Order: sequence, then C-alpha cells, then structure tokens
Amino acid sequence: MHPFLEAARPRTLPAAVAPVVVGTFAAAAPTPALDVGRAALALIVAVSLQVAVNYANDYFDGVRGVDTEDRAGPRRAVASGLITPSAMKAAIAAALLVAALAGVTLAMLVGWELLLVGAVAILATLGYSGGPRPYASYGLGEVMVFLFFGLVATTGSAYVQDGRVTLLPVLAAIPMGLFAVALLVVNNLRDIPTDEQVGKVTLAVRLGDRQTRVLFGMLIAGAYLSLAPIGLFAANLWFLVPLLSLWAARRALAIVRDAVTPSALIPALTATSQTQVLFAGFLTIALLMNRIAVEGGAV
Repeated sequence: MHPFLEAARPRTLPAAVAPVVVGTFAAAAPTPALDVGRAALALIVAVSLQVAVNYANDYFDGVRGVDTEDRAGPRRAVASGLITPSAMKAAIAAALLVAALAGVTLAMLVGWELLLVGAVAILATLGYSGGPRPYASYGLGEVMVFLFFGLVATTGSAYVQDGRVTLLPVLAAIPMGLFAVALLVVNNLRDIPTDEQVGKVTLAVRLGDRQTRVLFGMLIAGAYLSLAPIGLFAANLWFLVPLLSLWAARRALAIVRDAVTPSALIPALTATSQTQVLFAGFLTIALLMNRIAVEGGAV
C-alpha cells in the first residue's frame, strides 16, 4: 500500500461517509429535490477532513515522539520514516485545501454561514494533536469527534439540502456521533500503555483500561437506544431496522471485553467500523422509507 494511502487510514473513512449519507436522507426536502451535487460536496468535505485529521495525527505524534516501536496497531508513516515530516505537512495542507474548496463551493450554493463552520472544523482538525495544547491530550478528543463527525457532519449534510436545521437530522446525528466516538475510544484503549509512557493523557488514559471498556459499551448501547426518540418523532417502525446490525455490534463488544493485549484490540476497530456502516445503512433505509411514507401521505 502506498505510504500516503496507508497514512490516510482508509478503515476510518466510513466514520466520515456514514453521517453524510444519513444526514442527506434525513433532510426535510422532498426526495426529487435532493441535490446530489451538494451531497457530493459535503462528502468531499467530510472525507478530506478525516484524511487531514489522520495525517495531522501521524505528523504531530511522529515529530513529538509520541509514536514508538512499542505502539500496537497500524504503523505511523512519519515515525517509521516512510514519509518525511515536510512531505506530511504538505499532505495535510493538500487535504485541507480540498476540504476548503469544496466547502467554499457549498457556501456559495447554500449560504456563507458555512464558511464559519468550515473554519472551526479546520481549526479542530489541526488542534486535535497539534499546537501547544493539543486537546486530544486533555481528554477532549471524544467531545470534538462527537461534535464534528456526529452533529456537524449529519445536520450539516441535511442543512445543505434544506437551508435550515430540523429535528430529524439532529436526532439521527446522535448515533452517528456515538459510533464515531466509539471508534476513537477503542483506538485510545489500545494505545493506553504507550500513551502513558510519553505523557499523552487521552480520555482512555484518564479513565484507565477497565472504565474505558465500560465507556465503549455505553457508547454502543447509547447508539442503539437513540433509535427510540427517532422512531417516536417520526412515528415509524422502520427505525427499528438498524437493530439488525446488533450481530456485528456483539462481535465488537466481545473483542473489547475479552482482549488482554493491545494487539488483540486491533480487530475491534474493524468490527466497530463495520457495525457503524451497517447501522448507518439500515438507518438510511429507514429514513428513505419514512420519506416515502411522508411524501405519500402528503399527496
């Protein structure tokens, strides 16, 4: 695999795609009025920011010596010497430029208020592991991931369709955010030993191994429980369909529960990502069926 593709961590990209798809179909606009171009631009923004986050994390942790040979999981490009720091900085800039260009285009089509959201998102991307006080080292990474890869990505994708914020995409954003946080939590759970060694105080380091595993279970449970308010608001039993993804969630939960070494937690990342994709897919089906029911009743 090419070093830059490997550093982009393709397995994390569903966390960027899922909320955009869900948010688009949660929009209030009639189905024929859904703008595929705007949805595509929102997807480019989300994926580019995810890649930029991954590149920035690789770069900053590499130059600061956070990534060591003892670290389990995918190798880091800068720390291992596959990519030079200057080349990785250029890659970060390129990913952010792609996100910015797509974001400015959306702002021209929808409203200039999106520029403010985009600027904050870029700052959050760089501030995760960069700057004098990276917020990931203060246990705030999970909060920002929930906000930007849950609430902002999902409701923002609906906003570019509707030009306004409505309740359904806000409700749908909650499970999307919780799954995104779950991915980060299991990643940081795996890295507790090495993060402690280098003084990177993530939320997992603060909570400790056992409580972080409990938190992971609570996040997964919360994602499924959040289907209740969505279904009640829409008054549609189709929102029970995402429960079909529970079989995948059980595997992720079992791995996190039983793993005794950091390397044994690596499959939990794949299992959690698969669960998120399945959940989002089923939720999209539910949203589509809800749209058909609403539009059919309006005829």
